[in-house]
Amino acid sequence: MNRALVPFREQHTQFQISPEYARISMAAAIELGLKPGRFLRDCVCGCVNLLQNYPEGCYANCSYCGLARERPGVPEGNSFIRVAWPLYPMALIAERIAEREHLSGVGRVCLSQVQDHRSNDDLLSMVALIRSAVPTVPVAALVNATTMSLMWLERLRSAGVSNIGIGLDAASKRIFEKARGRETCGPHTWEQHIEIMRLARGVFGPMNVNCHVIVGLGETDMELVDLFAWLKQEEVAAYLFSFNPEPGTAMQHIPRQPITRHRRIQLVKHLVEEFDIAPSAVSYDPGGFIASVDVDRELIDRAIESGTPFMTDGCPDRTGVMACNRPFGSYRPGEEFRDYPFVPGESDLEVIRVQLNLGEICPAYA
Repeated sequence: MNRALVPFREQHTQFQISPEYARISMAAAIELGLKPGRFLRDCVCGCVNLLQNYPEGCYANCSYCGLARERPGVPEGNSFIRVAWPLYPMALIAERIAEREHLSGVGRVCLSQVQDHRSNDDLLSMVALIRSAVPTVPVAALVNATTMSLMWLERLRSAGVSNIGIGLDAASKRIFEKARGRETCGPHTWEQHIEIMRLARGVFGPMNVNCHVIVGLGETDMELVDLFAWLKQEEVAAYLFSFNPEPGTAMQHIPRQPITRHRRIQLVKHLVEEFDIAPSAVSYDPGGFIASVDVDRELIDRAIESGTPFMTDGCPDRTGVMACNRPFGSYRPGEEFRDYPFVPGESDLEVIRVQLNLGEICPAYA
């Protein structure tokens, strides 16, 4: 396995690493004019997503992640959620954010950590640079729970971070151990992630903390729905993602979940979060997958017609409108949408209704 062997004290002179440099999502690079390109259907990228960069990559070893420690090749060639993240100086990124804020506004900036002993200090430095260049733009941090603590959370809050993301990813401890924890020889534990989530909730307030949850890591629908209900009780947002196999990872040959399953999970999540349906309204087959949803048809129709359940989950801008819509985050151009970076139109809703095939699981549609 290829690994950088340059001593830490010499890396700043030989590599473009954080906090002076950061990787930026391709969508955000296009939005800021750093890369050429355009978005389908005049979509805009509402959040500038940045990722820390170190020559060793990430010391965690999550089985589905393009940044995993044991993924073949050099870290510089790795992708993240199947998307290239080009590298730029933080000063240039901050300058472009400030220009875009002046011209048309920036919804939010989100800084993501990797597993590295320098990442907490560097995260604070990166936040300070952004806040200095564009003090009006909200800043979020997707933190590495394994290196986080109450002290660091409080320092992030004092530095101007308004929202915290936790990459829980797995819907249960069972899946966490297989995909992120002990069975991957990685450093992460379920207990630490839950503890940091609760500490962050205390520091940042209700619904200002979110947990990323991936559909397709081997979990059951029952595990997902129970998690959605529990996070709602904890006043923590659940941000849904779709598993998409990354070449070279331990899960590269695992197929994506059928779109019908993903759409049903999106709908039930919305019903739990926004309409307070009880988890008991959902029944399951022997494998733990949705067999029926006993909810009034008018309620389901209202949820579908809003389009909201099928949009990207993300942090809001300063007005409360969702900013982090992550174009290309769950699909490639030309692929079917897993989540929509804009409000689905009527033609989109027609496709979504077919994908849901509610006649199979909702008595009201039979």
